[in-house]
Amino acid sequence: MSVPVNASYAVSTLPPMTYTKVAVTMHWLIALLIFLNVGLGFFMETFPKSAPGHDAVLFYHASVGSLIFMLAVFRLFWRATHKPPALPAHLPSWQQTIAHTLHWVLYSLMLAVPLSGYLHRMAGGHPVSFFGIGFLPVLVGKDEPLRLLTDTLHVCLVWVLCILVVGHIGAALKHRLIDRDGVIQRMLRV
Repeated sequence: MSVPVNASYAVSTLPPMTYTKVAVTMHWLIALLIFLNVGLGFFMETFPKSAPGHDAVLFYHASVGSLIFMLAVFRLFWRATHKPPALPAHLPSWQQTIAHTLHWVLYSLMLAVPLSGYLHRMAGGHPVSFFGIGFLPVLVGKDEPLRLLTDTLHVCLVWVLCILVVGHIGAALKHRLIDRDGVIQRMLRV
């Protein structure tokens, strides 16, 4: 039995069936950090700023937010250089469009939420330490109107992120439990 000359080329250009190990690791790591940081943010809002421990929670909240931003930048770079698996052809085009749009909005929020929190801290005259290793660059000086604006923006973006993450999880569960079409497997196995 002879193998066509271009057979190896055809196989190597097929879209991957699953995300790469790096993409899967980044997905779950960023998801875990988002859940952690949203929890820290809500916890931080439950007690007065003068309460013992408030500054420690804020320190970790800002550090984790900075880490999410850095990992999201890396994740976007990885996505730009590694083709993600295609959605199954049986999915209606409107579902594929919604899925792609939701992913890009989530990527945008993974950048915008930490950035708005970072600008909020800067505008309040508070430098941001990255886990005590060093301080992030100061991009803006103390500015009360900007502090108030970025505080509101940060909170609104977090709520949008939470709503979209719930939708993302709901869609994944629908594909796993109802459709049973293997969509979720692309992010579970490598």
